[in-house]
Amino acid sequence: MSDLTDSLVDVSSDSFWEVGNYKRAVKRVDDGNRLCNDLMNCLHERARIEKSYATQLTEWAKRWRQLVEKGPQYGTVERAWFALMTEAEKVSDLHMEVKAALTGEDLEKVKNWQKEAYHKQMIGGFKETKEAEDGFRKAQKPWAKKLKEVDAMKKAYHNACKEEKTATSRENSSKLENNNPEAQKKLQEKVEKCQQEVQKTKERYKKSLEELDKVTPQYMENMEQVFEQWQQFEDKRLSFFKELLLGVKQHLDLSSNHKYSTVYHTLEDTIQAADAQEDLKWFRSNHGPGMPMNWPQFEEWSMDLNRTLTRRETKRKHTDGVTLTGISQSTEQTSKTSSSSAGPVEKTTADGSDEEAGNPFASANANGNPFEDEPAPAEVCVPVRALYDYDGQEQDELSFKAGDQLMKMSEEDEQGWCKGRLSDGTVGLYPANYVEDLE
Repeated sequence: MSDLTDSLVDVSSDSFWEVGNYKRAVKRVDDGNRLCNDLMNCLHERARIEKSYATQLTEWAKRWRQLVEKGPQYGTVERAWFALMTEAEKVSDLHMEVKAALTGEDLEKVKNWQKEAYHKQMIGGFKETKEAEDGFRKAQKPWAKKLKEVDAMKKAYHNACKEEKTATSRENSSKLENNNPEAQKKLQEKVEKCQQEVQKTKERYKKSLEELDKVTPQYMENMEQVFEQWQQFEDKRLSFFKELLLGVKQHLDLSSNHKYSTVYHTLEDTIQAADAQEDLKWFRSNHGPGMPMNWPQFEEWSMDLNRTLTRRETKRKHTDGVTLTGISQSTEQTSKTSSSSAGPVEKTTADGSDEEAGNPFASANANGNPFEDEPAPAEVCVPVRALYDYDGQEQDELSFKAGDQLMKMSEEDEQGWCKGRLSDGTVGLYPANYVEDLE
């Protein structure tokens, strides 16, 4: 009991048992409600991040799908590259599902629990806070009253001791100064009276402490009961938070989602399916020596052939191709190979006639003269930037690196080519989808 008494008289003590220090336990009720709001804000902010990430993935996939489609890549490796964009789109969908789970299921759980656990009063504050405050105050009131009496008796006793010491000092000083006996007698009586007061206040002080000691066990028991009641209340909140956070983890952990693992299995299968030899074979057949060719053959002149040439010349006026006379179409080379490629547009004749494919004398003049200059297209002057590297395949083609700037001198023709000028003054053709206009 002496240890408890020492703690009571220590003014710097921050013990729960001190009068009014139960307010920290009461404040915990309000803190629980605030923590519910903080948790909802936390989940809402994470949901915004999930949505933003999903949106960025979708935009990235869309942009690069278009760039790869227009770029020079082809075949199975192109499909493997496209698989990256497909992965981004599917992962974007999964992150949108996470966002929906956070803002829907998880946030609603916190909101509903908070509504059931904390009840607002008309006068402000929460019903639970008031109940906790009232419970602790009631349990502490009798003991606090006794403590107040002890403090009063303690103060009276200490004042009496102070008076007694002062009176004694005056008496001793009077003896040294040899004052008259009458004054010394009065001082002596004063000392005796102070000593009696000290003894009297000391007894009252001890008695008040004894009475305080008697009510302390009951005080501790009552406070323990109230405290335990609100411990259980807090236990419910802590347990709920743990359960909810486990649910949030389940929603965030995409590795446990079978859809997520399927996305990457599919991505790996598509990439593994890329076959360089198959792509090389396809390019050879569609853009290399494997392409069919209508080789020139001797033909006798006839009226039917003349009429055919006349019709072709008329059609040629609306295209950039030419017709070579005297070339017959062999039966075994009549079918043309169709292909789709993400590479640069090939510079082929736009006529569509098999006789004109691969003709080194093809020209765009309407009279069929291969040595006559083509009509010059209207020139423009637009600065552009290269998106990819390009090595010119013909003498009239430009070569440049990604990031180089050049000047576009004509609009894109029907075959996807533009005329341009490099910074060193070289003029030539280049594929239009390899550059972008400068802002």
